[in-house]
Amino acid sequence: MHEGHRQRLTDRFINNGFESFAEHEILEFLLFFALPRVDTNIIAHRLIKTFGSLSGVLEADAKDLEHISGMGKKTAAFLAMLPCAFRAYEQSKLGKKPSIISIKDACDYARTLLFGKPFEQFYMIWLNVQNRVIHCERLSEGSVCESPVYISKIAAAALRHHAVKCVIAHNHPGGSVTPSSADIRTTQDILATLHTLGIDLLDHVIICDNEAFSFQADSLMEKDEFSGSKAYAAQYGCMQQFHKVLAERQK
Repeated sequence: MHEGHRQRLTDRFINNGFESFAEHEILEFLLFFALPRVDTNIIAHRLIKTFGSLSGVLEADAKDLEHISGMGKKTAAFLAMLPCAFRAYEQSKLGKKPSIISIKDACDYARTLLFGKPFEQFYMIWLNVQNRVIHCERLSEGSVCESPVYISKIAAAALRHHAVKCVIAHNHPGGSVTPSSADIRTTQDILATLHTLGIDLLDHVIICDNEAFSFQADSLMEKDEFSGSKAYAAQYGCMQQFHKVLAERQK
């Protein structure tokens, strides 16, 4: 019965992917490869009950997964690595040093960095004059609610990588994609810092679940031509004027 059930689930996946699977069945199937001789259906239900959903399980810390009955260290590591594998897959599709020439490019790249991250993280994406990625680095990692950003570290990194342009990206795990007043102040401070170094800040992208917010596309930039669907085809240009826009909005 046990082997027959595994074969039936495998056949369903081969024929239709995960389209007809419930969330616990997806977990059950994934666990086949980590626990070849165990009834993974029971463990899958325990995981869903503890973490609430498939996404909750895959975004959970490996140490928390390990405590679930039937899991163990290696099985927990297997599930915890899946979002990392998804991010690596998306980055591979874009290439090692892709060009970021549109708002859509920036949002897509930010998703590959921040997809499934359970804590707020802040990334700097350094570009050359052709808008090609030179280097990407995580500047900070915070709690679920905030990530500290240090302007001096940003300036040092900009000089170290000989960057000409920059895109910044961070996530709002479990929250709203809308920027907070702190996000706006941080963007203003970073833009001012980079401006003194002769580096253009092209965009600040916020990721929440599968949503993306672009400061460039939003009315914060006061660029009507970037509204709606046009925002995702707009060519990036110099954004030094953003400093003035943000300063006025802080008054």
